[in-house]
Amino acid sequence: MKTVLVTGGSRGIGKSISTTLAKSHHVVVGYVNSQDKAEEVVNEIAESGGSANSVEINISSKESVDRAFATIEDAYGSIDILINNAGITKDNILPRMKEEEWLDVIQTNLTGSFYTSQRAIKQMMKNKWGRIIFISSVVGISGNQGQSNYAASKAGLIGLAKSISKELGSRNITSNVIAPGYIETDMTSFLDDENKENIIEQLSIKRIGKPEDISNVVAFLCNDESEYITGQVIPVDGGLTT
Repeated sequence: MKTVLVTGGSRGIGKSISTTLAKSHHVVVGYVNSQDKAEEVVNEIAESGGSANSVEINISSKESVDRAFATIEDAYGSIDILINNAGITKDNILPRMKEEEWLDVIQTNLTGSFYTSQRAIKQMMKNKWGRIIFISSVVGISGNQGQSNYAASKAGLIGLAKSISKELGSRNITSNVIAPGYIETDMTSFLDDENKENIIEQLSIKRIGKPEDISNVVAFLCNDESEYITGQVIPVDGGLTT
């Protein structure tokens, strides 16, 4: 059984990824300041017959990443699959954006994924097998008003993933990106009915996405059946970016 680390795995899309992958892998649910929620996910997986545990990992801190990886490797030998899902938003229009808002989002969303990916590939290279999946966003493709920091960080993940795919494909390590559109999570819960209807009008598939729409694609990219897919960006957005 392969071991998967899901950063930000205790809620929203991360929770769905954790519970979906636990059907066939051991899942480590990464969390920050949400241990109770992480343990709820672990218990839910156990009750469904799966295998999971949780680990505290603040991806914006290299020291925290190193500690978490060492804990997982001591227990399970290696991390075979890394899901870079954790991220934050600090929205503001560019003329009013504070330097702190820019740096915090870039540090967590982009530099944090650099930390985790660099740490994971050391063992993946030894094993000559690995899967790295980045959860980006459609705004990393198209940009978005009031989210220049978030869009830049998510666009950066695309460049990072494509570079990894070129460097490590010969070691049987794939690196891909999923770009979600509007998904029913805490990050979209602020939308009122009118805004939701306006969004749905822009979509080919007339509904807002569910976390399972993302986790099902993640599961496919983790399997051997997807071994010839690497360096790709897969929008899961109901047709928003077509």
